[in-house]
Order: sequence, then structure tokens, then C-alpha cells
Amino acid sequence: MKKLIRDKIPEIIKWKWEKCNYYIANGVEYNKELLKKIVEEAIEVQNSKNKNELIKELADINEVINSICENNWITNEEIETSRLDKLKIKWWFEKWYIYIFDK
Repeated sequence: MKKLIRDKIPEIIKWKWEKCNYYIANGVEYNKELLKKIVEEAIEVQNSKNKNELIKELADINEVINSICENNWITNEEIETSRLDKLKIKWWFEKWYIYIFDK
């Protein structure tokens, strides 16, 4: 099994006198692993049990989003423009609608 880890994790593992096997991904693999990482972090957000945990997990998601953007040359302005464009079509989440799917 493998997964993307933060830069300091190998050092932390070594401090505990544990073996740490890792390698540095190429750009394509790094991007693929970032996209897997955001799903992992989203699940951790979903499983948060309190506000403190939620804040920490949202911070992790934010870090992954920032890394995805950096790796794909996407600016915050591009994301904000897209978000505002979607608001014009789909609006917000203010009314708390839950869609019921018919199978």
C-alpha cells in the first residue's frame, strides 16, 4: 500500500526509530496521489466528531487543494471565478434542500 504523505512525515517516523520506506513521485503520479488524498481527507471531514476535529480536517483539505492548484497552475482567482459562475446558475446552499433520488 502507498499514499501521499506530508514532507516531514519520514523524519517524524525516523525519530520514533521506525523504518520508513518512501520515494519521491514524479509530477503525474504526484497529481494522481493528490486527487486520491482529497478523497481521503473528505472522508475524514465526514467522520469528524466535533468542531475542533472538523477545523483540523478542513485545514488538511485546504492544504491538499492548495497543492493541487499549485501542481496544475490554477490560481485562487480562477477558482473564485468558477465558484461565482456556478452561483449564477445553481445558487447557494442556503435553503438546505435534500434531493431524494428515485431508483
